[in-house]
Amino acid sequence: MSGTNVDLTSTEVSNIWSSYLKSSMELRFFQYFYATTEDSDVKNIVEKLMGFSQQSLEDLKRIFTKENMTFPLGFTEKDVRLDADKVFSDIFTLYICHDITMLSLSTYPSALPDCPRKDVRNYFQNAIEFTLQIQNEIIDLMLSKGVFLKSPQVAMDHTVDLVDEMKYLNGLFGGSRPVNAAEIANLSRVIHRARFSKMVLVTFSKLSSHKDVKQHFSKGRDALEKVLDSLEEVFEKENIPYSASGDFNIFDARHSPFSDKLMLFFVNTCIGMFCFTMINQALTSSLRTDIVTKFTMISTQMKKYYGKGLLLTITEKWLEQPPQAFDRKV
Repeated sequence: MSGTNVDLTSTEVSNIWSSYLKSSMELRFFQYFYATTEDSDVKNIVEKLMGFSQQSLEDLKRIFTKENMTFPLGFTEKDVRLDADKVFSDIFTLYICHDITMLSLSTYPSALPDCPRKDVRNYFQNAIEFTLQIQNEIIDLMLSKGVFLKSPQVAMDHTVDLVDEMKYLNGLFGGSRPVNAAEIANLSRVIHRARFSKMVLVTFSKLSSHKDVKQHFSKGRDALEKVLDSLEEVFEKENIPYSASGDFNIFDARHSPFSDKLMLFFVNTCIGMFCFTMINQALTSSLRTDIVTKFTMISTQMKKYYGKGLLLTITEKWLEQPPQAFDRKV
């Protein structure tokens, strides 16, 4: 059997449904970035991402059509204004492209192992391979322009030491050890992500014309400011230097290039990655109790914010209902 004539599993349906929404969202952003980006190197990156998003939608439509499934509405030409003024600096656009590849690398690899059908597996495999390639190109470009945000460097010891005392975990009541490499990496990664997300929310709150959506973005900005204050405090106490904020420059615009629905979906998707992937990874690989406590509190607060974002999409009738099983209740 070729593996393409078997029925889709619920996992496959969920994965291709989510991927269609994600690709349609990304395409609208990339179309606008392509229309407004001036730097030829950044524009080349955007063009490749835009082409992949377009191809991705066509590949997914073929699967939906083969299964006689209605594909999602997603995001259309109505959700973007390509004639709108330039809002993001070219470097900020590059940061957004990098963030979207990070989102892809947190979703595509987890989808692939649970897909038994060959055409679906091929789709996700190709998506992973493209994302790895384009992410390398983005990082190389960031490095060449001096805008890649690196984590702090640590001295490498040439001996192997084993933890022999429980106080290695202590961090709440004094006498705490210096942060280790994994904790520095976690703190730096979350700080960089929080700074980026904060500036996205600042920009979107300026662009939004919907009162409740604008207020939601503003509350998210304030929540991320508290995240930054909490985590940067650790580096300051440890006297560890860390990268300054990135080049998140924005310009005034007479009209928003994006619909409120598109901006809210982007925020929900990326905040979801921040809450359920990045912070959870930081929690499981941090050992000092004060850092674990900080990440736990951040996780709780940001998940509440994420939930409010979902409720807002339902209130505005912007949330598409995924395919679901027939009601088998008696």
